[in-house]
Amino acid sequence: YRKRLHPFDPEPYKRRNLVERAFCRIKDFRRVATRYDKLARTYTAAIALAAIVTWWL
Repeated sequence: YRKRLHPFDPEPYKRRNLVERAFCRIKDFRRVATRYDKLARTYTAAIALAAIVTWWL
């Protein structure tokens, strides 16, 4: 047993979990996960496309 209990609010945890799962889905795209693109704008575009495809499906 713990001697000191840490406060826990389930609502922020639910939102954090949602964000983490979204990042995992976007990282399923190999181009985003390995960062093939050299320029920041093309990498951002790849992330945007991955997010659109993930949202669409």
